[in-house]
Amino acid sequence: MRPTPGSRPTPDARPAPPRDARVRRFGRPQRLVHRATAALMGVCVVSAGCLYLPPLAELVGRRHLVVTVHVWSGLLLVVPFLLGLVSRAFRADLRRLNRFGPHDRVWLRTVLRRDRHGPRPAGKFNAGQKVYAGWLGGAVTVMLGTGLLMWATGLAPLVWRTGATFVHDWLALALGIVLAGHIGKALGDPEARRGLRTGSVDRDWAAREHPLWRQDD
Repeated sequence: MRPTPGSRPTPDARPAPPRDARVRRFGRPQRLVHRATAALMGVCVVSAGCLYLPPLAELVGRRHLVVTVHVWSGLLLVVPFLLGLVSRAFRADLRRLNRFGPHDRVWLRTVLRRDRHGPRPAGKFNAGQKVYAGWLGGAVTVMLGTGLLMWATGLAPLVWRTGATFVHDWLALALGIVLAGHIGKALGDPEARRGLRTGSVDRDWAAREHPLWRQDD
């Protein structure tokens, strides 16, 4: 039945409010921590390449300056993380990254079996992101410790500095490979990149890639 002119529409006749197509994923603190960490990590990797790869070393020169940049970018790498701890949202995301549940084992099993059609349940962060975050945190801690030992000329025994150099160099190579894989995955997922850039993601993408997200809260 059509309403007469001038009459108020019944509740059933009122149009439903528009459904927001995007959902908030990251706030400003998380995005700033990620950007600052990525920038410092990039400086570390590039400066390390200029120190260890002869073609780059010859191209850039000024080894003492490159060493100084490498050392200070490594020391500052933990600063964005420490500043981010002030944010409640950042701390909440850390708790999610440190929480490994049964659905994460299902996600890893599906990925390791290369089963494209298998279940991949994930909360706000999938199991791969949790493993990567944990590994990266441990690797950065070891790199910082070994780097300080290498830097402590005259303060640490030679055998300690030799061992630290061995661990630092090989872990740096592993770190470069893992970071390349991380960047490759990010390039293959524009919506994930958009979430880190703008803070919001497409609601359908969130439901497909992170179906258990709301259960994390």
